[in-house]
Amino acid sequence: MPMAAENVVEKILADARAEAEKIVKQVQEREAAEQAKLDEQLARFREQTEDLATKAAQEERSHILAAARMETAKEHLAEKTRILQEVFEQAMRRLQSLPDQEYRDLMVRLMAAATETGEEEVSVGRDESRIDQGLVERVNQQLAAQNKGHLKLSNDKAAIRGGFILRRGKIKTNVSYEVLLDRAREALEIPLARELFA
Repeated sequence: MPMAAENVVEKILADARAEAEKIVKQVQEREAAEQAKLDEQLARFREQTEDLATKAAQEERSHILAAARMETAKEHLAEKTRILQEVFEQAMRRLQSLPDQEYRDLMVRLMAAATETGEEEVSVGRDESRIDQGLVERVNQQLAAQNKGHLKLSNDKAAIRGGFILRRGKIKTNVSYEVLLDRAREALEIPLARELFA
């Protein structure tokens, strides 16, 4: 009888050991499966993180390049603007130093083109000596065919460096050097601004 009891105990212990091994094996398999799943998730996470880092680096690089391009364009525009300023200063000096006949011919053409009714008064700068009554009469002769030849030289002096201002009541047409050169400058600066922001 004691022998049978020993066999039963042995049997129970053997079954318990087998069950324990089975449970341990199941736990190990579950842990391995969980570890594999975790490894797969970590690999995906690493891949996503690398993708994000790559995209962020590309975006940062794009921003840096865009900023560098903009800075270069600004410097380029500043240089062009500086050159334009020099060109317009030279143009002003050339206009002021035109030979008398050339200057008078230019003023006659400009005055005839700027006249609207022919009833305007012509104001010149304080230092202006070449636009006189004789020049105004030349313009009036040109405008006579259009019945516009009634311009008068005003005694009022304008604060301009060259050219003239036509006045009729409150209406003024400014054909001074400053205005002529400013219009030319605007016409050139618009393409420069487009170039900067293109």
